[in-house]
Amino acid sequence: MKDVAVIEDPAAAEASLDPIRVRLLAELAEPNSATMLAAKVGLPRQKVNYHLKTLERHGLVELVEERRKGNVNERVMRATAASFVISPAALASVAPDPSRAPDRLSARWLLALAAQLVRDVGTLITGASQARKKLATFAVDAQVRFASAADRAAFAEELSAAVAALVSKYHDESAEGGREHRLILAVHPAVPRTVSPQSDEEA
Repeated sequence: MKDVAVIEDPAAAEASLDPIRVRLLAELAEPNSATMLAAKVGLPRQKVNYHLKTLERHGLVELVEERRKGNVNERVMRATAASFVISPAALASVAPDPSRAPDRLSARWLLALAAQLVRDVGTLITGASQARKKLATFAVDAQVRFASAADRAAFAEELSAAVAALVSKYHDESAEGGREHRLILAVHPAVPRTVSPQSDEEA
């Protein structure tokens, strides 16, 4: 099972968004049969089977084993990934395009860049998986608390200058066999984490 799978096919995306199938995918983080799932989600086994066949047809679940139980063959299924991300490629005709209105201070442009990042990395992951190769990537995730808007603006300017210097230092247009890489940096207000029903003190 993969940690994360990217859904690029529109039909697969549509199939995955059904609330019942979302629940089934969550339950199938561990192998389960239609009978076991039916008891967990409170649906008839035949209906669960229908949803499982749809998910299997789109590559979202896979057969782990088939075993005899009484007079029937019981199929044990598992999700193909622990979590899924729907790529903007699934909505190609209406996917955000960062080139339409580039504005480094626009939240919507940042969202368009993020969508492009999901689409591009999803495509690369799919290609690397098919070729059975590793994908070389690098990411930094940090949190900074600014004392003022002026400090935030100063940080942005220093960050821009530092990145420009690094790009100028390492970019080699004429390097034979070189490979272009995309660099995206973003600064946005942190979204408060959802507080769990049971606090650390209660645990």
